[in-house]
Amino acid sequence: MNFTIRVATPADIAATQRIEIDAGRLFRDAGLDSIADDPPDDDATMLAYIRDGRAWTAVNVDGEAIGYAVASVVDNEAHLDQVSVAVAEGRKGVGTALIAAVTEWARTNGLDALTLTTFADLAFNGPYYRKLGFVEVPREKWGPELAAIRTSEIANGIDVAPRIALRLKIQGS
Repeated sequence: MNFTIRVATPADIAATQRIEIDAGRLFRDAGLDSIADDPPDDDATMLAYIRDGRAWTAVNVDGEAIGYAVASVVDNEAHLDQVSVAVAEGRKGVGTALIAAVTEWARTNGLDALTLTTFADLAFNGPYYRKLGFVEVPREKWGPELAAIRTSEIANGIDVAPRIALRLKIQGS
C-alpha cells in the first residue's frame, strides 16, 4: 500500500477540492456533465467536517493528498457524504481504505450502519459499493433524514441517472 489514511486538517481543504474536481472527470466520461460540473464543497463546509472529526485524507508516500472522505450522522447511522479519489490513483484501494476509515469512525461512535446515496448503475458507484457489502435500502425503509437527502438531491438536479440509497451493516458496533 503506497498511501496512508489520516484525519484531515484545514491544510487539506484546497487539495480535497482539487481531487473532487479531478474525480468529476469520471462522471463526464459517463455522460453526466452536470455532475462533473458540480462544484466541490466550499472551505467553510469542509472546515466544519474537519473540526468535527468527520473528514479523512488519503496521502501518498510523498505526503500529497490523493483522496478524501467526509461523513455525518443521518437517522442515527453514519452517512458517507462524499468519497473521492484522484483519477490517477483510482483502482488502487484508496476509496476502499477511506470507506474503512469512515466505518471505523462509525463503529467507535456506536453507530451500527453506514449509509450513502449513489448512482445505481455507474461501475464506480452502485456496483462498487455492493462489492463492499452495501445493500440497497428500499424507499419505505428510509428514515426522515435520509429521505430529506434524497429530496435535496432531486431538487438540486443530481438525479440525472437512477440513484439509490445503500446501507452497510457495521459488525462489532
